[in-house]
Amino acid sequence: MYLLTGFALCFVLFAVARPRTFLFDKLNRLFRRLFMKSQALEPVQVDDGWTVIPGDDARQFCEWIHEDDFKRPQWDGVEPSLGCHVLIEMYGCDPDMLEIEDKVSMAMNDAAKRSEATVVTSSFHEFKPYGVSGAVIIQESHYTIHTWPEHRYAAIDLFYCGESVLVDEAVRALREHFKPSKTRFLVVRRGLQSEVEKEAKA
Repeated sequence: MYLLTGFALCFVLFAVARPRTFLFDKLNRLFRRLFMKSQALEPVQVDDGWTVIPGDDARQFCEWIHEDDFKRPQWDGVEPSLGCHVLIEMYGCDPDMLEIEDKVSMAMNDAAKRSEATVVTSSFHEFKPYGVSGAVIIQESHYTIHTWPEHRYAAIDLFYCGESVLVDEAVRALREHFKPSKTRFLVVRRGLQSEVEKEAKA
C-alpha cells in the first residue's frame, strides 16, 4: 500500500513539474489504469448474442477505446468479436457544420484519415430543408452519419473490423469539427465468436 501511495505522489509531482511529453502520456495512462478502475467503462451482456459498453465521458472513452482489443477482450466472460461498432450521440453541435454536405463530408473523411483507416469511397447527400446523411466506406468497414442541424444533433456510427484503426483519433476529429456540448457513446461488439461459430456449423 505504501509503495502504491508513493508511486501516486511521485506521479503527481512529475505531472506538475514536467511538460506534457510522450513519456508523460504513457505514465498518465498507466496511472489511470492502476488507480482509477472505479471509473472504467464496463460491458453489459444484453443477452447471449450482444455485448455493449456505454460511456459519456469523451476523454475517458478515447483513452479506453485506444487500449481496447475486441479480438482479445480485457474482461473475464466477455467474448472476442469480429468487429467493433461505436455509436456516437453528439448534442449541442455547431449547426453550421451540420447543415452543409461539404462540411459534413470533410469532417467524416478527416475522421477516417486521422484514424488511419483505408478510405475506399464516400457519398453524402444534403436534404432540404435540413440534414445531411452520408457514409465513408473504409477497407475496415464504414463510418456513417445523419445530422439534424435544427436540433444541433448528429448520430454517428464508426464500424471497424481492423485492429489498426485508431478510432479514438476519429472521435477527437469529429468533436473538433462539430463542437458538441455533450457526447455519449455505445460500443457494440459485432459477430461474437460463439454465435459466429455456432451458426457457421448449422
